[in-house]
Amino acid sequence: MANHYQNILVAIDGSKSAEYAFRKAIQVSLRNVGSTLYIVHIIDNRAFLAVNMGDTQLIERIEQESRELLDSYVAEAVKAGVENVKAILEHGSPRTLIPTTLPKKLNVDLILCGATGQNAVERFLLGSVSQEIVRQAKCDVLVIRTPEQ
Repeated sequence: MANHYQNILVAIDGSKSAEYAFRKAIQVSLRNVGSTLYIVHIIDNRAFLAVNMGDTQLIERIEQESRELLDSYVAEAVKAGVENVKAILEHGSPRTLIPTTLPKKLNVDLILCGATGQNAVERFLLGSVSQEIVRQAKCDVLVIRTPEQ
């Protein structure tokens, strides 16, 4: 018997890989009638360590760009026919929020993410977020690759 996913989370970060994951999330959501698609973007707090925390304009600009990214994805999902779409913007560690905190809070039963994100240097030094999601998540995880990978 095939799984019926009720709460689907897709992690986006502006990368090509996340774009592919988002497209797949739309397909999965449409096949799972009545499901809710959570489009999640995490602003990694470590990005602010090198920035003067008094620079509120930079922080506000990052938040605004993140909201615009989420809004564009929500509009695209709705246009594709997904009925229940919610955008979530959080501050913190993607390695914790995506595989553990948010799935518990939202009762997520499927996480989709790209195989690689935006920052190759971080991936080299700290490991990929997708690897952490696969290791830590208590629900099904679908890691999406781009044709180039």
